[in-house]
Amino acid sequence: MPRTKSANKALRQSLRKRQNNLSKLRSLKTSIKNCKKALIAENKESLKSSLSIAYKALDKAAKTKLIKKNKANRLKSKLAQRITKSSKASS
Repeated sequence: MPRTKSANKALRQSLRKRQNNLSKLRSLKTSIKNCKKALIAENKESLKSSLSIAYKALDKAAKTKLIKKNKANRLKSKLAQRITKSSKASS
């Protein structure tokens, strides 16, 4: 337990930041899952919108340092590869 006022405040701040980061991370993962679901369902319109949302969420997470920049780029690349593979397979 914190002994001083400043340590107590720092604890409160870190707990608040942790809650914010966890909720942002959950929403990021949800947007990626929605994109994968749209890919499986082969619904082009929902895939397009969900991909756009996933890209936006990944970029924002990297910008706010929730995840590293390279991880965001890697995840975007994986999503794009899955889409091109599925479009080639369905053609």
